[in-house]
Order: sequence, then C-alpha cells, then structure tokens
Amino acid sequence: MIEIADPLIRWALHARGACRWERSGAVVVACPELAHWDRLVTSGEPAAVADLLRVVLAETGETFRPFGTEELITEVVARLPELEVSARFAWMETTVPVKRVETTARVKHGETATRIPSSGDDGGGPVWLTEADWPAVAELIREAYPDSYAWPGDPDVRRWAGIRGTDGELLAVAAEAWSAPEVGFLSGVATRPSARGRGLGAAICAFTANELLDGRERVALLVDYGNTAAVATYTRLGFTMRRVAAARRS
Repeated sequence: MIEIADPLIRWALHARGACRWERSGAVVVACPELAHWDRLVTSGEPAAVADLLRVVLAETGETFRPFGTEELITEVVARLPELEVSARFAWMETTVPVKRVETTARVKHGETATRIPSSGDDGGGPVWLTEADWPAVAELIREAYPDSYAWPGDPDVRRWAGIRGTDGELLAVAAEAWSAPEVGFLSGVATRPSARGRGLGAAICAFTANELLDGRERVALLVDYGNTAAVATYTRLGFTMRRVAAARRS
C-alpha cells in the first residue's frame, strides 16, 4: 500500500486532524496546519493523483495545498490547470544516528572560548529545555529565524532543545514538531547571529535528530534550497535529500 511505502504519507497520516482519500494508484491526506501549512500530502501515479485531487480540492478549503515529491507535483500541475507550483524545497532525512558534534561557544562579548560537548550530561551541551525557557526560545527565534514554522506554545510543537553559552545565554535551539510514530520531525533550528560559525547549529541538530530517531525508523525536516548553509550542515550530518514541492490554486 502507498501509505506504508512513502514516508511523506506515513508522516501525514498521524497529523492532527488528518483525513485520507485513496483510490487505485493514488492517496491524498489532508492535514490542517502540518508544518505551518494546510497540506494535501500526495503519493502515487501522477494521472491517478490528479484525478483524486479533483475530488479532494472540491471538498477542502482554499487554504489546502498539494504537497509531494517535486516530480509528482510538477506532473500533477500539468494535468490540473487550476494549480501552479508555489514552492520547491527539500525533505531531508536519516534512518541512522548522526555523528556526535563538538563545537566552540564564547561568552557574550567573545573574550573566551569553551568546548561544548555533544551531550548535556555536564550541563554544557545540548539539553531539552523546559516551559520556563520558552520566552527565551521565542526571543532567539525572533532575532535569528523569524520565518520559523515552529514557535513555543504551538500545540504541535512538542519540545525544544537548546545550547547555552558560558554566561547562560541561549545560543541555539531546535524543536520536535509534527512528529509521527515512525517519523520524527525536526523544526525551528536557529542559532543566535552573534554565535554563528562555531558549529552550534550542527550540534543542536545532531542532538535533536538522535533523540527523535530513538524508537522510530527515521527523522526528517524541511529546508529551503536557498538556505545553503543549512543544507550543507544536514548533509554533513548524514541526512539525504528528497526534492519536494507544493502547489496552490492559481
């Protein structure tokens, strides 16, 4: 069955409020606010998916956008003139633990440097944060990554990991958000601008990815192609890329 083979569908099926349509050669899962957008996650043969989407689009609101592999969405749009491709980006995933990362952080004014290990056992590396840290997380994201899909307090954002500097300032964060039983999902990765270039992004991603992979078959994230630094970081950590796209009503 398609939903067993395709990790995009397996991810979507467990989303809050998910609704599935299926016919021979095609499956569409409608997911409100899945990774920020109302998505119609698709898989199957292009002609069959296009036929099924005609039905689904008539039943869902204007905000729902078809989403799937770039090849599939491109072929579906060619069959449905009311749609246009609205975004192309990358689904990156790993099914094996990523490398441990050690990095260097500095105090706020940059006078000293300290090695940060890849675990938080000694209080100096990545750790899971508490709800009391959410205001600091939100402040960091507003400064470093205001377009983040994940924000503290969102019902689908389950927890935040963070790295602090030697002065206690929060320097980097990442979230578990929109995870499924088989697919852990990483989002909201941000590093304070004054702390960039020290490997903190790689360290927080490695910690969070390995935590989310425990008990699951894979961990994944979405990233814009234009964010070359992030794509390079995930690739170095061992993530592989799958080209995906979204469409919208034209």
